[in-house]
Amino acid sequence: MDTQIAVQPSALIGWAGRPVLMDKAHQHDDLEINFVAEGGTMLYLFGGEPVEIGPGSVAAFWAAVPHQLVANSATRAHWVHVPFATFLGWNLPSALVGRLLSGTPLIAPPAAVMDADSANFTQWAADLSSARPERRRIMLLEVEARVRRLALDAPGGPVRPYSGGDPALRHVVAMVRHIAEHFREPLTVADVAAAANLHPNYAMAHFRKVAHATIGDYLAGCRLAEGRRLLITTDLPIADVAAESGFSSVSRFYSAFKTGCGVPPAAYRRQHR
Repeated sequence: MDTQIAVQPSALIGWAGRPVLMDKAHQHDDLEINFVAEGGTMLYLFGGEPVEIGPGSVAAFWAAVPHQLVANSATRAHWVHVPFATFLGWNLPSALVGRLLSGTPLIAPPAAVMDADSANFTQWAADLSSARPERRRIMLLEVEARVRRLALDAPGGPVRPYSGGDPALRHVVAMVRHIAEHFREPLTVADVAAAANLHPNYAMAHFRKVAHATIGDYLAGCRLAEGRRLLITTDLPIADVAAESGFSSVSRFYSAFKTGCGVPPAAYRRQHR
């Protein structure tokens, strides 16, 4: 089940507005930072787990991991995307970088909410729209400081399990979690469906209804994210990276990587090392 998935280009951007549910899971080579300014909670399916970002909370995660906003009661949120090369250039503590690259988001608990967050995120968006390079440099310094503080405040335990009442979403959460835990192995639709105790045809319909993608597409996204992580963090030969990421052959890995990232694996490694 090696299908193709495209990765959105990396960019330094920031904006605000009412969150909109996403048509399907996507990936982009950035550190993504979210801030819920008003209203309720944003619920992502992220790397096999449901991740809830509540009112006033700030979250940061490596957006190469497939993620999708599937439920929302927030009325206003802010987003900042920091290109991956810029993020690596911050020389953050290795434990923090490792945590983010492993697919674990940083989420500030309510007790760690900062009064200045709303004003800061608004200012950062204004700085990014400015034609003055110095404003963008100051913005990046401030964002780096906020991520460092977030790392101190975010709890280190596992994310809280999803307990919502939507049966379809619960089934898809179970399937996404199974994919995240087993994507390195040969997987069939029947394997994934069994994790939710569903018939394969019913599982595929459920998955498309909630995730707006096929099980194969989501699986390919997980494998591609793992391949990128291994290229950046290890010296494994390309063939070993392909195998460790779950691709059935090196040629399939090269094809998926070139389609998804726009460059071959070796070039991607040189760009980010």
